[in-house]
Amino acid sequence: QVQLVESGGGLVQAGGSLRLSCAPSKIIFSINRMAWYRQTPGNERELVATITSGGDTNYADSVKGRFTISRDSAKNAVYLQMNTLKPEDTAVYFCNVVATSPNRNYWGRGTQVTVSS
Repeated sequence: QVQLVESGGGLVQAGGSLRLSCAPSKIIFSINRMAWYRQTPGNERELVATITSGGDTNYADSVKGRFTISRDSAKNAVYLQMNTLKPEDTAVYFCNVVATSPNRNYWGRGTQVTVSS
């Protein structure tokens, strides 16, 4: 069974940077989209950024200009470079991979990002 493993979370001061990484335990074929979500206690999971198999990216308004999503197709890996972090970015960040043929929706277990003011 495929597992997504995230890394790179931690504690950082406001204005700082972190880079999240996510890679699967096994190769995933026919990836359609890779994404990062985040969630805070008592709230629904929020879409942060997506990148398609064609390389098109999309961002939540709250992170535009500060976060960059990228991928390494050879490794099936996806990254999230987070700059100019704010306390409101504090959340558990989850990696998500959507594949076709067959249809699969994979989730990581999450990595905590804490931004202190």
